[in-house]
Amino acid sequence: MSGFQQLYYTSCEHGLSGSSGFQFNAVSEGVSAETRHRVEGLAGYEPPRALVESDAPELLARCPVNLCHTPGRQGGVTTLCVRYVGRDSARRFGNYFAHALYTGGDFTRDSGGLLAIELWDSPLWTSRVAATTEIPELRAPLPRGPLSPRSVRAFLRAHPHADQLPALLAAVFAALAEDGSVVVVDESTDRIAHWFAAVSYLLPPATARALSFATYAFRPARSRLHLIGSVPGANLSFGPDDEESYTVFDFAAGRFPEVVPTHPVVRLLTRIGVGSIRSVWSWTADYTDGAEHDLGDWHAPVAAAAAAGGIELDGPDVRAVIDWLPGAGHLGPRGAAVAADLHAKHRDLDDGQLAALSSAAEAGGDTALHRELERKLHRSRIRAYVTGTGNEQAPVSLTDPAERKEGTALWRGLVDEAVTIRQRVRLLLWAQGAGLAAPPELLAALSLDAARALLGVSDAGTALEQEVAYLVRALPAFRTALATAVQEVLNARGGQEQLFAQFPAQLLKEADLAGQPRLLEYYWRAQAERQPTRTVELLFRILEVREEHTPDAELLRGLWRQPSPAWRHEEAIEIAERLPADRTPGDAVGEWFDRAVKQDIADRRALDSCLLLCETLSTARRYAWLKPATQDCVVTTLELHAALTGTAEATALAREFRRPQVDAWAPTRALKNFLLVPTMLRLPADPALLARDIEEFGFTVTGAYLSSVQKAVVSLPASRVSDVLFTHLTGLITAYGARPRLPHTHWEAIGAVHLHLAQHWPATHLERMSRALERYHSDLAGVYAEYAEQRLGRLQKWNRKRSRRRPPDGPEQEGR
Repeated sequence: MSGFQQLYYTSCEHGLSGSSGFQFNAVSEGVSAETRHRVEGLAGYEPPRALVESDAPELLARCPVNLCHTPGRQGGVTTLCVRYVGRDSARRFGNYFAHALYTGGDFTRDSGGLLAIELWDSPLWTSRVAATTEIPELRAPLPRGPLSPRSVRAFLRAHPHADQLPALLAAVFAALAEDGSVVVVDESTDRIAHWFAAVSYLLPPATARALSFATYAFRPARSRLHLIGSVPGANLSFGPDDEESYTVFDFAAGRFPEVVPTHPVVRLLTRIGVGSIRSVWSWTADYTDGAEHDLGDWHAPVAAAAAAGGIELDGPDVRAVIDWLPGAGHLGPRGAAVAADLHAKHRDLDDGQLAALSSAAEAGGDTALHRELERKLHRSRIRAYVTGTGNEQAPVSLTDPAERKEGTALWRGLVDEAVTIRQRVRLLLWAQGAGLAAPPELLAALSLDAARALLGVSDAGTALEQEVAYLVRALPAFRTALATAVQEVLNARGGQEQLFAQFPAQLLKEADLAGQPRLLEYYWRAQAERQPTRTVELLFRILEVREEHTPDAELLRGLWRQPSPAWRHEEAIEIAERLPADRTPGDAVGEWFDRAVKQDIADRRALDSCLLLCETLSTARRYAWLKPATQDCVVTTLELHAALTGTAEATALAREFRRPQVDAWAPTRALKNFLLVPTMLRLPADPALLARDIEEFGFTVTGAYLSSVQKAVVSLPASRVSDVLFTHLTGLITAYGARPRLPHTHWEAIGAVHLHLAQHWPATHLERMSRALERYHSDLAGVYAEYAEQRLGRLQKWNRKRSRRRPPDGPEQEGR
């Protein structure tokens, strides 16, 4: 055990310097220059202004006392007590006496187990100069002062601001971690020492030993110790740069920091209190692994020790211990004891916390506790999953026979508690997921009960729908029960044909309904609505199970449920081909074929499909199925289509479409709208007939025809106008002269064609038009001949101009 070297520092006449003034009056043998320098730097003292001229003993007793303690960063600990002594030997005010102790070893060990703050007001301190310059070392135990856990507890009970202790302790923890400082201001340094003692007792012992402090500083802003005391009347001003480094608790004025983050371990320590904390710290040693440094590292070991000592923990403390247990392998059997204690005292733990306790019990060898917790966990997990409380976990397959038996018993106990549809579904999901040995009759009854309830639900919600869909796939008993429930509904109430289009009946598959024709028919009807491309196939499957050869009107409406139901052309073709040739279908089939043939046609593809349908229905046996009006439509459509492909002259083709029925039916209108004009332009025209008959084409056809001719002639140079197009142009020019009865807009179109030819065609093509017109309109022939001559005249004039610009002896030069 090492001793403490002593040093006296004051203003005196005799000392180590050999002259009067501030100097070391006396030191122990072997004190190093470094130690003297350290003490000299710490010993400075400035009294409050009002006490500078204190002389009488009662006044000097009122002066603040500075007990200063600094654990050295490189080893060694310096502790000193500085008192104001008023005048020096020359009768000048401002003298102080510093009595310092230094040890190069462990302060607590060398002092006999003291904390540095417990030397406050110790009888070892002196303020008298020594007669010689050498003083002895001190040996343990050092005489302690009046501070103790009991006296500090009494001080806190009496102090009006004792509720600031948690914030003060948190601030000191932060100062230790961040190398900051906490300033404590109170009426006297004795009260300040009590605050320092409270903090020192509550800190982890190793942390308390690392705490540097001074119970008094006139100018705290010049100190960098962890804890700094000061009194009213001192200079408490701090510069802007110091605000983050210093946290001030002014107990004298009642001014404290607005916000000090208080870790749960701080609240736990202050709740334990200075009166009991030393015992808790001694117990805590059994729970630590030596790696504790930060606040969070201490929380769980302290809480575990406190709980073992009968101290009640709050929620954050319990969570800290439980979160810590999985990584606390150093505890051994003590970990199981911690788990047992928490389980006994805290009955509101969630599943995650119980699982951690169970693991700790297993690791610590407490088999009985481990099994009890696992049973509780299993029951809680089933209940949470079934009730959907938000913390549920998916079921885990139980492979151990004993666990499966116990799990099944727990599951059966919850069957009667399931009151909602989802709870019943989740019970079934748990049985399936955990692989429970549930009695088949109980599983079937619960499945049927859930299925019946589900069929009455209008809006199940996404989560329930997904769960039921999984059940249908994974649990055969539930699929069977669902099919049974559907059959019950259909037997009990009429008008349920769309049941299979609703949740959850739509989840059933065709195989689930084998041998039940009525259910299969309704299932296929629902499938037709969801998969329209299969409707024809499903129609004939229904006819097969009905053992019928033709559908009735009700079945057709049930399969094609759109507002204006009709077969698509492709569907009508397939139906016509699949209906038996030797049977006559009912009137409903004829009506639906009529709708199919006469439905609106939006494009060429639909027109091609309609033509194919008409050809299919034109065979003798199928033609007899049709209504007379449908037969007329089919025949006319095919005749007009044949005319489009077999007529040799454009005007004759147009004459074919002057039948009154053309505009009455969709197929004939589509032939006229989509094919007539393009086909006419591919056929040669008889100009005389065109000029005479164009007024009979009808407004729409004439307009489309003239527009097409006009676009063709405008877009092509005269040299590329085909002979067929030339016949149409000749006919239009002839009509221009014949003046048939046409609307104004049509006359404008013909006039535009005439004007384009006159203005843009070259002379040779104008002459050709003149020759063609001779047979039909001699006056117009002369007009076009004149157009040609004028075009030639302009050409000759242009050539003469070019020849005048050509130089006599050389090629033509551009620009001249």
